[in-house]
Amino acid sequence: MADYDVDLFVIGGGSGGVRAARIAAGHGARVMVAEEYRMGGTCVIRGCVPKKLLVIASHIHFEIEDAAGFGWTIPPVTFDWPTLIANKDKEIARLERIYTANVEKAGAHIVKTRAEFEDAHTLRLGSGETVTAKYVMIATGGMPNHGKPIPGIEHVISSDEVFHLPSLPKRIVIQGGGYIALEFACIFAGFGSDVTVVYRGDNILRGFDEDVRAHVRAEMEREGITILTGCTIERIDKVEKRGTEFTTRLSNGSSIASDRVMFAIGRHPNVARLGLEKVGVAINPANGGIAVDGFSRTSVPNIFAIGDVTHRTNLTPVAIREGHAFADTVFGKRPVEVDHTNIPTAVFCQPEVGTVGLTEAQARAQFSHVDVYKTDFRPIKSTMSGRDTRILMKLVVDGSTDRVLGCHIVGDGAAEMTQVVAIAVKMKATKADFDATMALHPTAAEELVTMRTPTARYVRQAAE
Repeated sequence: MADYDVDLFVIGGGSGGVRAARIAAGHGARVMVAEEYRMGGTCVIRGCVPKKLLVIASHIHFEIEDAAGFGWTIPPVTFDWPTLIANKDKEIARLERIYTANVEKAGAHIVKTRAEFEDAHTLRLGSGETVTAKYVMIATGGMPNHGKPIPGIEHVISSDEVFHLPSLPKRIVIQGGGYIALEFACIFAGFGSDVTVVYRGDNILRGFDEDVRAHVRAEMEREGITILTGCTIERIDKVEKRGTEFTTRLSNGSSIASDRVMFAIGRHPNVARLGLEKVGVAINPANGGIAVDGFSRTSVPNIFAIGDVTHRTNLTPVAIREGHAFADTVFGKRPVEVDHTNIPTAVFCQPEVGTVGLTEAQARAQFSHVDVYKTDFRPIKSTMSGRDTRILMKLVVDGSTDRVLGCHIVGDGAAEMTQVVAIAVKMKATKADFDATMALHPTAAEELVTMRTPTARYVRQAAE
């Protein structure tokens, strides 16, 4: 390896790239990390972490409303958006410093610049300097995708700009029906904004269990969020009228006035301007991400890619696991292939969603006998607060082996519960194992071990 400047060059200082760099350095590799923006990547700087902070802030609105039912009299309160954003920025800056320090403590070197391929082993930095590396890791993540150009697209903000709005919009239109769109719809609604969600499909949260989709939509609409499905935004006109106002025109012929328009219709892999074509790194035609094998190796043997840039499973913990596995495989001489099945995930909308494993539809397509256990109930807190909300819990079980194939929860604490349940699902626990577990009372989670009778049973008839 002495023929190269470094053993590993990482393009991208996000969660996946940082983990790969730190573990590789721990194995004794000489590592350099290039990051052109801020260390921490999308998740830390303009994704999961700042979003969760805003989710928590917006949820205080509900806590204040619910307090009266428990005997608390709270004087009229005010909310200041600039204060929230300033405090959020301080926390993100603190985390960025930690990310930087952790990389440097591991013995890796950071260069704050862009890097592009000259050849398979040579990277050109923004300064014009070149660095050679035996191995290269691409961990450049993803970018917001606005879809096809439409008139007025220049007025649209994405999940990048939304964290830096100078003021809270009183009215906002959000196009999209997935994680990001719904999370920000609920964030703004929690702060008192009038929110309209526009989505082209027949219902929000495509790919999630149908009961989850229906439950979340009903709960969001109950809280005053307008959800328009089966249509798209065709044009956005800027209107100067006591400040900036936009008129959003929809494919169904209607129009909506708002102070901001946000698109959250998906993200695409950040593969542009990396010089991939120079070195022959193949793109997966099915998803536009860098094509990799089970060990994150690209079509070029010494070049690897992890995280959202591969467009496999776009979640921060997945990128971290892939980065760690790469470093152990290449530098620790211990081959590790990441298992992408049964990955738990959450949507931090209001109410919160937590899910792991197969949906009911997926299970019925794969297994001949499927049992479904489902309950929805009013949480104990709402019996006093008077809030009109319900929790949904659902287990999908292989009727032949009794193995729990999927768990789906909607309600407060759904993400925390799902992280723990994911252990059982990953261990291939059976419904009998759940039943044998003593309930912890009074909790919402006890319903997961007290549902005894299937609410539905499906048996697929064998073909004649």
